[in-house]
Amino acid sequence: MEEKLLLNKKNGMRTLIVCILIELAAIAGIIAGGVTLEQAPQMAWLGGVLMGVSIAIACISWIPLVGLRILKPNEALVLTLFGKYIGTIKGAGFYAVNPFCVAVNPAAQTKLNQSGDVAHKQAQPTVNADLNISFEIPNKKISLKIMTLNNNRQKINDCLGNPVEIGIAVMWRVVDTAKAAFNVDNYKEYLSLQCDSALRNIVRLYPYDVAPGVDTTGDGIDDDGSLRGSSEIVASRIRDEIQARVNEAGLEVIEARITYLAYAPEIAAVMLQRQQASAIIDARKMIVDGAVGMVEMALERLKDNGLVQLDEERKAAMVSNLLVVLCGNHDAQPVVNAGTLY
Repeated sequence: MEEKLLLNKKNGMRTLIVCILIELAAIAGIIAGGVTLEQAPQMAWLGGVLMGVSIAIACISWIPLVGLRILKPNEALVLTLFGKYIGTIKGAGFYAVNPFCVAVNPAAQTKLNQSGDVAHKQAQPTVNADLNISFEIPNKKISLKIMTLNNNRQKINDCLGNPVEIGIAVMWRVVDTAKAAFNVDNYKEYLSLQCDSALRNIVRLYPYDVAPGVDTTGDGIDDDGSLRGSSEIVASRIRDEIQARVNEAGLEVIEARITYLAYAPEIAAVMLQRQQASAIIDARKMIVDGAVGMVEMALERLKDNGLVQLDEERKAAMVSNLLVVLCGNHDAQPVVNAGTLY
């Protein structure tokens, strides 16, 4: 199904004026026919014909008014005539189309909220305290604006089997109204389901954090890709995956962004302890490297300046004491030796 634009249909104002003039002329003809019947009995046949024709014209002259359509910017109407797709009108303006055409929008009652809920609102009558009955009529116009889909967070196992919770926001719009209306049953729900599926397929290829021996690109070479450290790349792959799935629905996925990423609650505490342990180990490694460097520098300075001569046993004791002082968690408590060095 290919989109077919209906051009040269922005003549709604002209149609409205012509129909009003014809209606006024028909009313004038009815009045003239009645006057002729009353005042000129010899011309009764002419008055009857004039009145009959005027009544017929008055009854049918309003039919073209049914085909008047008003569109705002970035709106479109998909029109069918007796079940056959005849074209789409786009762009702001006042249109006049075949009055027997019917607008089609299968997703008219589907609302994709920012929370990710898909709500179906039926056109049901409502009665207020004054017994005034009002109906909510679905809007058949298809919006061409850029819209945001923010589905519910999903719990997905990463490539290491750890459950993570992740949510994405997808910016999208309709680019082919015919495909959106006829190739899928409901293009909004179709997009929502494809976003969930694509998110699951991509997330399972990455670990939450950088892990050894993991190939996220499929080239057979281990890399440093992760959900937390490669969010831009992950979002780009999710966007491409969704786009490949919704081409047949006439939709364009402009951008996809990760809005939420965390370990699942059942393992969040354990993973936090793991991250803390890793951070402590890295910090200790840095402290030890610095302490060893400082000890080496102290021994070299003592040797170069010739301040004191230490044998291997005393050097070992000095190194041990300096490392304890430099690597300890608490301030060192000095012990003064008042006796001899040996």
